[in-house]
Amino acid sequence: MKEVRKIEKLEKRKKEIFLLVIIIIVAIGIIYSFFSEKTENIEEISSVQEEENNVVSTNNIIEEKIQTIMVHIMGQVNNPGVVELQENARIQDAIEAAGGTTNEADFSKINLAYILEDGMKIYIPKIGEEQQTYITKESGIIKEENEDEKKEELMVNINTASKEELESLPGIGESIATRIVNYRKENGKFSKIEDIQNVSGIGEAKYNNIKNYITVK
Repeated sequence: MKEVRKIEKLEKRKKEIFLLVIIIIVAIGIIYSFFSEKTENIEEISSVQEEENNVVSTNNIIEEKIQTIMVHIMGQVNNPGVVELQENARIQDAIEAAGGTTNEADFSKINLAYILEDGMKIYIPKIGEEQQTYITKESGIIKEENEDEKKEELMVNINTASKEELESLPGIGESIATRIVNYRKENGKFSKIEDIQNVSGIGEAKYNNIKNYITVK
């Protein structure tokens, strides 16, 4: 009898152990499932945050692409100077940034819809004013040098000019032009423009009339 009870107790213990093992396995499964789901949620949240960061980054890139430009506006505007505008701004925008135009501004030579670029200079002329350049990207120094070169090209070189070219000077007729040519033949080239006063018939008054139109090379 004792042996039977002992066997029953042993069987009962085995069933309890087996049941305990099953409970442990189920618990492990539940815990694994819980943490697995939580990990997936964390990964999903991380993915969403990453996407949001990408969107923010994209927006920042887009904002960076909306660049600004600096242009110099002069002439008949209320506040001439350098103004900052958005990229692809037009002359009208530059005028507004400069406080608008004066009552004497002439728009007939200006295209207000012209798209500007960084570093441009705009000149708004006065009514009746003739301006050679209204929009430029050149610096004043380059422009000045170009104008000086042009002016020099138009000048008469008294060392090489023909009689006809010399006659184009104010107050220089055929006889004085002939004297200049003969003087060169006899005395050589002029070393400076003032030397032309050595030619008979060219006094101080006549020299003052032509000095801005002659050069020596």
